Amino acid sequence: MVETKVLTDSSVFGQIAEHQHEQVVFCHDHETGLRAIIGIHNTVLGPALGGTRMWHYASDAEALNDVLRLSRGMTYKAAISGLNLGGGKAVIIGDVSLKNEALLRKFGRFVQNLNGKYITAEDVNMTTKDMEFIRMETKHVSGLPESMGGSGDPSPVTAYGTYMGMKAAAKKAFGSDSLSGKRIAVQGVGHVGTYLLEYLQKEGAQLVLTDYYEDRALDAANRFGARMVGMDEIYDQDVDIYSPCALGATLNDDTLGRLKCQVVAGCANNQLADENVHGPALVERGIVYAPDFLINAGGLINVYSEVVGGNRQAALTQTEKIYDITTQVLAKAEQEGSHPQAAATRQAEERIAAIGKVKSTY
Repeated sequence: MVETKVLTDSSVFGQIAEHQHEQVVFCHDHETGLRAIIGIHNTVLGPALGGTRMWHYASDAEALNDVLRLSRGMTYKAAISGLNLGGGKAVIIGDVSLKNEALLRKFGRFVQNLNGKYITAEDVNMTTKDMEFIRMETKHVSGLPESMGGSGDPSPVTAYGTYMGMKAAAKKAFGSDSLSGKRIAVQGVGHVGTYLLEYLQKEGAQLVLTDYYEDRALDAANRFGARMVGMDEIYDQDVDIYSPCALGATLNDDTLGRLKCQVVAGCANNQLADENVHGPALVERGIVYAPDFLINAGGLINVYSEVVGGNRQAALTQTEKIYDITTQVLAKAEQEGSHPQAAATRQAEERIAAIGKVKSTY
């Protein structure tokens, strides 16, 4: 779950400046044991909205690296999806066994202190129930249960957007967006990965999968008629599509040469260990890459719908447009002689710059 690429400047402010973050908040509470970091990357388009994940990081530096990369991705995810949101993310440091009501409510107080600049939601190892506890201390939370008037679990919508993006990439690579009979390797079968498997199974794809938790992988393999392989074996599978849906930075110097696919399309964040190195490397290998922050935007679209008073159907309708945006980005990258991640990033940055000029007169 950790985005492993090390930023070039080891100092705290150097790392914050590298991707032009606006604000980073370190949260600590002795009584509850809370240690958390909130990263706010850019709020030109609106308040920073992004989930909170809880993870047992090897070091505080690793946690900071994670939240900085993730919050930056949220900025581009919102911008390219046409949402009036900025990019933010939060991490709670510690094993999930340490999670309790007091810790979550204390975290909610820190969110409240930002006065709406950051809106949280669920992410890895967090649930709609956890959002209920956080909501007790702040109104700046989304992804609440439907029973509380919220949009519920965003995972199905994230999976739907990933599915749409995968089909668009398949059309580019194979001439048809049908996934029937396509061999697809799914890395990670958590909430989103499982919903994605449902779409792929219904369309008749041949599935191979893996997960950090072997029992979860086995359950998914039995449920979807898939073949289970080890975590490291997933890169060596002879497949049409590789779908990273768990770890970040799985497209790196060690793995790219092992891939035997024509398409990479998954719901994991920050799949490229180094965008400037591994984005072009995929093009050189003839692999069509569906930019991660574009095709996994469904969850953000879903919680944004909750914030503006929409509903699940409205979120699904907007998420379906990921197919067309992916098609446009892939065509743009080819026309420019660049790679899809760069083309998608430029498209997002152009919208931020344009809206920034509008807001400059306020």
